[in-house]
Amino acid sequence: MASFFGLVLIPEPIQDRSLVSALKNRLDWGEPALTIVDVRDRAAFNASRIMGAIAMPMNELVVRAQASLELVRDIYVYGETDQQTAEAASKLRDAGYQHIAELVGGLAAWKMANYSTEGFPSAIG
Repeated sequence: MASFFGLVLIPEPIQDRSLVSALKNRLDWGEPALTIVDVRDRAAFNASRIMGAIAMPMNELVVRAQASLELVRDIYVYGETDQQTAEAASKLRDAGYQHIAELVGGLAAWKMANYSTEGFPSAIG
Protein backbone atom coordinates (compact mmCIF):
# COMPACT_ATOMS: atom_id res chain seq x y z
CA MET A 1 0.00 0.00 0.00
CA ALA A 2 1.26 3.48 -0.84
CA SER A 3 2.05 5.80 2.02
CA PHE A 4 1.93 9.55 2.53
CA PHE A 5 4.96 11.74 3.14
CA GLY A 6 3.63 15.19 3.85
CA LEU A 7 1.10 15.66 1.05
CA VAL A 8 2.95 13.48 -1.46
CA LEU A 9 1.91 9.87 -2.07
CA ILE A 10 4.99 7.63 -1.91
CA PRO A 11 4.65 4.60 -4.21
CA GLU A 12 4.72 1.10 -2.76
CA PRO A 13 7.71 -1.17 -3.46
CA ILE A 14 7.42 -3.64 -6.32
CA GLN A 15 5.21 -6.69 -5.65
CA ASP A 16 5.10 -10.09 -7.39
CA ARG A 17 1.70 -9.12 -8.80
CA SER A 18 0.93 -5.46 -9.31
CA LEU A 19 -2.19 -3.48 -10.13
CA VAL A 20 -1.86 -0.93 -12.91
CA SER A 21 -2.51 1.83 -10.36
CA ALA A 22 0.66 0.87 -8.45
CA LEU A 23 2.76 1.18 -11.62
CA LYS A 24 1.07 4.47 -12.52
CA ASN A 25 1.84 5.82 -9.03
CA ARG A 26 5.52 4.97 -9.49
CA LEU A 27 5.60 6.61 -12.91
CA ASP A 28 3.84 9.74 -11.58
CA TRP A 29 6.33 9.84 -8.71
CA GLY A 30 9.04 10.09 -11.38
CA GLU A 31 10.79 6.90 -10.40
CA PRO A 32 13.31 6.11 -13.16
CA ALA A 33 14.57 2.81 -11.76
CA LEU A 34 12.02 0.57 -13.45
CA THR A 35 11.37 -1.01 -16.83
CA ILE A 36 8.03 -1.96 -18.39
CA VAL A 37 8.32 -5.04 -20.61
CA ASP A 38 5.66 -6.01 -23.17
CA VAL A 39 5.99 -9.67 -24.19
CA ARG A 40 3.22 -9.68 -26.80
CA ASP A 41 4.06 -10.14 -30.48
CA ARG A 42 5.53 -7.24 -32.45
CA ALA A 43 2.28 -6.35 -34.29
CA ALA A 44 0.33 -6.07 -31.03
CA PHE A 45 3.14 -4.00 -29.47
CA ASN A 46 3.25 -1.65 -32.47
CA ALA A 47 -0.53 -1.21 -32.43
CA SER A 48 -0.84 -0.19 -28.78
CA ARG A 49 1.27 -0.37 -25.63
CA ILE A 50 1.74 1.20 -22.24
CA MET A 51 3.60 4.47 -22.62
CA GLY A 52 7.32 3.78 -22.25
CA ALA A 53 7.08 -0.03 -22.51
CA ILE A 54 9.78 -1.90 -24.40
CA ALA A 55 9.15 -4.88 -26.67
CA MET A 56 10.62 -8.20 -25.65
CA PRO A 57 8.51 -10.85 -27.39
CA MET A 58 8.14 -14.06 -25.40
CA ASN A 59 10.36 -16.10 -27.73
CA GLU A 60 13.24 -13.59 -27.27
CA LEU A 61 12.48 -12.49 -23.71
CA VAL A 62 15.34 -13.94 -21.66
CA VAL A 63 18.04 -13.33 -24.29
CA ARG A 64 16.98 -9.71 -24.79
CA ALA A 65 16.58 -9.10 -21.05
CA GLN A 66 20.05 -10.51 -20.32
CA ALA A 67 21.51 -8.24 -22.99
CA SER A 68 19.97 -5.06 -21.63
CA LEU A 69 18.57 -5.30 -18.07
CA GLU A 70 20.31 -5.64 -14.71
CA LEU A 71 19.25 -8.59 -12.52
CA VAL A 72 18.21 -6.22 -9.70
CA ARG A 73 16.17 -3.83 -11.86
CA ASP A 74 12.45 -3.43 -11.06
CA ILE A 75 10.64 -4.92 -14.07
CA TYR A 76 6.90 -4.73 -14.69
CA VAL A 77 5.90 -7.31 -17.29
CA TYR A 78 2.66 -7.78 -19.20
CA GLY A 79 1.44 -10.00 -22.01
CA GLU A 80 -1.71 -10.73 -23.98
CA THR A 81 -3.28 -12.50 -20.96
CA ASP A 82 -2.51 -12.82 -17.25
CA GLN A 83 -1.38 -16.39 -18.02
CA GLN A 84 1.16 -15.17 -20.60
CA THR A 85 2.25 -12.48 -18.14
CA ALA A 86 2.80 -15.11 -15.42
CA GLU A 87 4.79 -17.28 -17.84
CA ALA A 88 7.01 -14.34 -18.79
CA ALA A 89 7.58 -13.42 -15.14
CA SER A 90 8.48 -17.02 -14.36
CA LYS A 91 11.03 -17.10 -17.19
CA LEU A 92 12.64 -13.89 -15.93
CA ARG A 93 12.74 -15.13 -12.33
CA ASP A 94 14.27 -18.42 -13.49
CA ALA A 95 16.92 -16.38 -15.33
CA GLY A 96 17.89 -14.67 -12.05
CA TYR A 97 15.84 -11.45 -12.15
CA GLN A 98 14.92 -10.54 -8.59
CA HIS A 99 12.30 -7.79 -8.87
CA ILE A 100 9.58 -8.86 -11.30
CA ALA A 101 5.97 -7.68 -11.10
CA GLU A 102 3.22 -9.28 -13.14
CA LEU A 103 1.00 -6.40 -14.25
CA VAL A 104 -2.50 -7.72 -13.48
CA GLY A 105 -4.86 -7.18 -16.41
CA GLY A 106 -2.03 -5.89 -18.61
CA LEU A 107 -2.75 -3.37 -21.33
CA ALA A 108 -6.53 -3.84 -21.09
CA ALA A 109 -6.52 -2.86 -17.40
CA TRP A 110 -4.19 0.06 -18.18
CA LYS A 111 -6.59 1.32 -20.88
CA MET A 112 -9.65 0.83 -18.65
CA ALA A 113 -7.99 3.13 -16.10
CA ASN A 114 -7.54 5.71 -18.91
CA TYR A 115 -3.76 5.80 -18.53
CA SER A 116 -1.52 6.90 -21.41
CA THR A 117 -0.75 4.53 -24.25
CA GLU A 118 1.17 4.86 -27.47
CA GLY A 119 1.23 3.04 -30.77
CA PHE A 120 -0.29 2.92 -34.22
CA PRO A 121 -3.72 1.21 -34.18
CA SER A 122 -3.61 0.71 -37.96
CA ALA A 123 -0.55 -1.55 -37.44
CA ILE A 124 -2.83 -4.56 -36.84
CA GLY A 125 -3.72 -6.36 -40.07
